[in-house]
Amino acid sequence: MAGFTDYEAYDALGLAALVRQGKTSPLELLDAAIARVEARNPVVNAVVMPLYDHARRAIAAGLPDGPFTGVPFLVKDLTAPVAGVRMTRGSRFFADAPPAATDSEHVARLKRAGLVIFGRTNTCELGLSLTCEPVLHGPTRNPWDPALISGGSSGGAAAAVAARLLPVAHATDGFGSIRAPAACCGLVGLKPTRARNTFAPYAGEGLAGCSAEHAVTLSVRDSAALLDATHGAGAGDPYAAPAPPGPYLEEVAREPGRLRIAWTAKAPNGVPVEAECLRALHETATLCAALGHEVAEADPAIDAEAVVPTFLTLVAANTVVNLASHPAGRPAGPADVERATWATAQRGERLTAADYVRATQAAHRLGRQMAAFHAGWDVLLTPGLASLPVRLGWLDMMLEDVDEYWRRVFAFSPFTVWFNLTGQPAMMLPLGVSGPLPVAVQLVGRFGDEGTLFRLAGQLERARPWRERRPALVG
Repeated sequence: MAGFTDYEAYDALGLAALVRQGKTSPLELLDAAIARVEARNPVVNAVVMPLYDHARRAIAAGLPDGPFTGVPFLVKDLTAPVAGVRMTRGSRFFADAPPAATDSEHVARLKRAGLVIFGRTNTCELGLSLTCEPVLHGPTRNPWDPALISGGSSGGAAAAVAARLLPVAHATDGFGSIRAPAACCGLVGLKPTRARNTFAPYAGEGLAGCSAEHAVTLSVRDSAALLDATHGAGAGDPYAAPAPPGPYLEEVAREPGRLRIAWTAKAPNGVPVEAECLRALHETATLCAALGHEVAEADPAIDAEAVVPTFLTLVAANTVVNLASHPAGRPAGPADVERATWATAQRGERLTAADYVRATQAAHRLGRQMAAFHAGWDVLLTPGLASLPVRLGWLDMMLEDVDEYWRRVFAFSPFTVWFNLTGQPAMMLPLGVSGPLPVAVQLVGRFGDEGTLFRLAGQLERARPWRERRPALVG
């Protein structure tokens, strides 16, 4: 049997293979995951809602035969309704919301893949930050250095995987919330193409089409296999992503051929990028050239100054609607939510319908501009973040000045929101290091083309593997 000491040697597909071979059992894997949560979670505060009995009941009832049968799994405490389970959305205001009546379609697909949900992970309030420090549950700490942020809003998910509580966890991304935590914690973090994964039946889209659901993972192949299991339109979706030509998992092992790869270090909002992040970008560009790709510096011709203001209009309007969505119908007041949440909603109240339409048109224009860029380039490389993970408290949503709050968000992560607006797939890979800390590079593909990203990411993972690098917390 694959004992307690063997659990961390495998990615999720590897654990599932052990189950199929009879070398371990779903219950043994669950016990191994729970033991790690109990031992390490007090340090990182990644898991805020243990669901151990829920998981044991699922195993006892019999698990579906899927690619991940028996693998323990955590879902984010946001945008992932699970039947019979509460979801607080990281907010005191929603902490008393009743359990969901049904699974979301995405959660149903995760369960059909054989994953065993055994808890919820921490998130910032309503997903409105790139750190994970909610008043409700307290801060999640980075396993590489507990004084630093783990990223957000999927910071609990990333800290859980980096701390090796499990090899894969659910995450969502509205302006970098999969990719920033993956970058902070040394993981693979893919934001899929807009509408690749469905929000049905609870929503048609998230954050005006900016948001996407997927995961943070230890390996590229786990990200691909999970997307194979979950992608596709749901009933009533307003639009759908282009169908992939074949399984994503097959793309990971396939040689990518000679790709045309551009790189840029220029942030859309003009903020400076730290030397460590630039070094990782340049080393990756050099590696890509050594692997036989055509590589050159090229800055996309886009309305760069529109990126952050366009997003802020969309997020402000959506925050107004989110605060009006308590199941009991009661309104939120300034004492119910964190300062950045309330101030962002107040900004939204001052917007006009025309402001919102102009913002959606600007986002679509950015998408067309990037489509023109990708006529000549298969992949764009950017720094993952503009800096190494910052200290806890610097992005605190209880800041008095909301303009300063959002300025700090996009000084830290200027390259992620760009591709939420365009809807393109974008992936973080932990290809660099700075002392003990991982440093990420972002790979961006043309709209609908996750396949090319998986081929290139698989090649880079083989050329410069990262899975043996572990935080001191793990040992």
